[in-house]
Amino acid sequence: MYNHAMNTHTMITSPQNQQIQLVRKLMEQSKARERNQAFVAEGVRLVEEGVNSSFPLKFILHKPMPSQRAQSFLESLSDDHLVLSVEPKLFDSVSSTEHSQGILAVFELLTLPLPADLNFIVILDQLRDPGNMGTILRSAEAAGAQAVIVPRGNTDPFAPKVVRAGMGAHFRLPIQQLPWEVIDALTENLSVFHADMNGELSCWQANFRQPLALLIGGEAEGISPEGQQLATHSVCIPMRGKTESLNAAVSASVLMFEVSRQRFGE
Repeated sequence: MYNHAMNTHTMITSPQNQQIQLVRKLMEQSKARERNQAFVAEGVRLVEEGVNSSFPLKFILHKPMPSQRAQSFLESLSDDHLVLSVEPKLFDSVSSTEHSQGILAVFELLTLPLPADLNFIVILDQLRDPGNMGTILRSAEAAGAQAVIVPRGNTDPFAPKVVRAGMGAHFRLPIQQLPWEVIDALTENLSVFHADMNGELSCWQANFRQPLALLIGGEAEGISPEGQQLATHSVCIPMRGKTESLNAAVSASVLMFEVSRQRFGE
């Protein structure tokens, strides 16, 4: 079992420490995440989710006096986990949250496999906002999507803000960064519904029981030329108020749960 008292003499105090330097790079640089095939999950809930998942844990960093929940979690860990205490100000200097819970972990960037029989996937296209992407990943996992596909031109799905907004979806949902030519092949037998405020079909009228992909574009630029070529249908969300459009995360969530309702609702 983890014993906090036994680790006080090994507290990390130097910004030159190799774990601190790695965390800082993983927090700030997508190239570092790609090069090291690793990412950071911060907060006790995300660290718990990661440790209980299939993602290999590299190490855990924590403040000497983390939150009560974090302390209880640390005490539950076995001795084979690398758990390191960090001087509070140093920990805060690498933390990506304003009110840190005093714990973060580095995990190997595992690519969960796609199911053999694809019938409900989400494709993100030119989505730049990390919070929106994380929310979409969270909703996709909750709505029963089989995978989220992320071609180039999107924000990094394993960036800290995306992971935080995903609330654990990263550890359960296949998230694959693939080129458009591979996406073309994956969707060969799927109807591809592009979310568009001027879509030809209302989402309440569209047939979402068929094998499909939902194509979600970014709010600023919409979908790319590759996305336009891929789409076989456009679908809109009817709105009664005067608001012109919903943000990408809300639109995607409404559509994903409409898919779920049509397939599994009574």
